[in-house]
Amino acid sequence: MGIKLYGMPMSTNTVRCTAALNEKGLDYEFAVVDLRTGAHKHPDFLALNPFGQIPVLEDGDVVLFESRAINRYIASKYKGTGTDLLPAGSAAVEVWLEVEAQQFAPVISAVVFELLIKPIIGGTTDQAVVEKQAAKLASVLDVYEAHLAKNKYFAGDAFTLADLNHMAYANYLLKTPRADLITSRPHVKAWWDDVSSRPAWKKTAAGIPI
Repeated sequence: MGIKLYGMPMSTNTVRCTAALNEKGLDYEFAVVDLRTGAHKHPDFLALNPFGQIPVLEDGDVVLFESRAINRYIASKYKGTGTDLLPAGSAAVEVWLEVEAQQFAPVISAVVFELLIKPIIGGTTDQAVVEKQAAKLASVLDVYEAHLAKNKYFAGDAFTLADLNHMAYANYLLKTPRADLITSRPHVKAWWDDVSSRPAWKKTAAGIPI
């Protein structure tokens, strides 16, 4: 049995995992779990993830959920394949993985949801929420700007999982009216221009329907 990823092509958490699989150059089967029809609450899927959330990764007898845990598994198990996303002993990678999960994702996800996802699913953007969360994101990105002025990538001179885990939400933010949060910061923009030019990301982005 090979690798199988369950998710939706538009899901940022799913994209995070497809990006890692593509960066590693791994072959995998993609199984669509349509949240709109409640497929994630079907007993067959709940047997894989009792929380009923995507994505889920099957790799032989191993079944994992939570996108960041999945990516650590991919980076560790397939360390010798493709890009080394988790260099041994790199404390900086660990720090910036935590920053992405704790500081960046909660605020950027709120902005992206209001400006991009809500209209797609028939909702109305709450501009007050956008302004509040965008201000918080701006503060995070100010820290990023200062850091990336001195470092090519988040953990130093090499592209790692710390960079990759940021990419799905950054990609979506750039499709919104608040793309300026990235484009107005020259070092953050330079980082994005660099990482988004990687062949693995281009392959990943080609599969995102929006």
